[in-house]
Amino acid sequence: MKVAVFGGGHWGKNLVRNFNELGALACVWDTDPERRQWIVEQFNVPVAQSPEQVFGDDAIGGVVIATPAPTHFELARAALEAGKHVMVEKPLCLELGQARELARISRARGLTLMVGHLLAYHPGVLKLKQLVDEGVLGKLNYIYSNRLNLGRIRTEENILWSFAPHDLSVILLMLGEMPLNVTSVGGAYLDDRVADVTLSTLEFAHGVRAHIHVSWLHPYKEQRLVVIGDRKMAVFDDVAQREHKLMLYDKGVDWVDRKPVPRSKDVVSVEFGEDEPLRNECLHFLQCAANGTKPRTDAASGIEVLTLLTACQRSLEAGGRPVEVAGVIAQDAGVFVHPSAVIDPDVTIGAGTRIWHFTHVLGGSSIGPRCNVGQNCVIGPDVTIGANCKIQNNVSVYKGVTLEDDVFCGPSMVFTNVTNPRSAVSRRDEFKPTPVGRGATLGANSTILCGYKIGRYAFIAAGAVVTRDVPDFALVMGNPARRVGWTCACGVRLPEGLTLQCKACGANYQIEDGLLLLKDE
Repeated sequence: MKVAVFGGGHWGKNLVRNFNELGALACVWDTDPERRQWIVEQFNVPVAQSPEQVFGDDAIGGVVIATPAPTHFELARAALEAGKHVMVEKPLCLELGQARELARISRARGLTLMVGHLLAYHPGVLKLKQLVDEGVLGKLNYIYSNRLNLGRIRTEENILWSFAPHDLSVILLMLGEMPLNVTSVGGAYLDDRVADVTLSTLEFAHGVRAHIHVSWLHPYKEQRLVVIGDRKMAVFDDVAQREHKLMLYDKGVDWVDRKPVPRSKDVVSVEFGEDEPLRNECLHFLQCAANGTKPRTDAASGIEVLTLLTACQRSLEAGGRPVEVAGVIAQDAGVFVHPSAVIDPDVTIGAGTRIWHFTHVLGGSSIGPRCNVGQNCVIGPDVTIGANCKIQNNVSVYKGVTLEDDVFCGPSMVFTNVTNPRSAVSRRDEFKPTPVGRGATLGANSTILCGYKIGRYAFIAAGAVVTRDVPDFALVMGNPARRVGWTCACGVRLPEGLTLQCKACGANYQIEDGLLLLKDE
């Protein structure tokens, strides 16, 4: 496949060099006459007069965009609509809605859309990822990254958008998940409209934290990533000599007689391949376009990084206030709300969730991704609903109720929030919590009295009235509800006995102290 490179400036010229060496460069387009002349003399390649000339050339199968970030969306969209495979330098674009539009067009047309997150193609970073995946570092506790330099000052984007995409992409690569929330603080010293220095903190599930310090007002160049596990620690220093780029430290803290004791043993240099990261990236783009395979840094990864940049920017503008990542996603990502529904301010809705006719979600509530909320429902205030929950028609989820992931609430089932309601007596300060465990099913017209816990994968039969805690996997029915058996996590009733196996999915259970336990847990 032949490609055209848009932009032959500071970074673009490196892309021009690599695609030329790979024998894939058809032409270059750039708005600067002096730069165009330099490219012709340096690489002996044609220069296109306009993007439209490239889009209309059937011999050119791909477009590589290395122009200023504000131009990425329009150029990438035009290239995709012209039937070209597209590789865009980071960031993919500057708005989440635009990024999703590019992803939609590429999927619809069967075209490759790849983002230039260079470090995902660095042999040293990939080796570090291997160490993490193999458990060499143990359980990850903390990651921090410094990307500092007295560098080229930009006016079209601040330091966060210019430098941090590299580090965000690597941290996501290491952890394989999005953070729960971010905070970002910084300062603008050269231009009061553009931040020159930022410090961003990312908080992940299970207690993992990461911070990213970026600056173009620094006396020396530093590009260092430190990954700290409970067994060992690793440092990737991209400006160090090759033998010191990736170092593994057998350092940590051991507990002796219940006291923390520092451990410091060997420091070793970790070997990795010598391939140029940018060449790897360019070759990967050509191969994905030719074979129709998914790029390592596809549109989805570009959208993830853009989501975090957006969240960090909002925190920066709010003086360092924490910003929930789910809230940023909900504003742009596949959320359907029927026009008759009412969503109060300060509500978070996860990607892929659908909310139907005449439903009201009150302030302070959070609904996870991929949920379905039926007609005539009321949720909130201050209710938390996990991912992939199904809430059928005519259900009210009151304050105090918490639904974990994968909960099913059947039509017209009822939660209460006080034990002795009176219309003439306000008992708002007497609301009792009602936690519903993951995967539980609450049958149609069942009633759950407040203050009781519904266990994981419990099955409440239609019309049952729950007046006590329900254990994990319990099947209950009647008024008052009583246990009449056990159910598998897949929803099939289990045979009675001390050792139980689901006939549908093969899961094995055992009973201990009157409770059902999944053997594999």
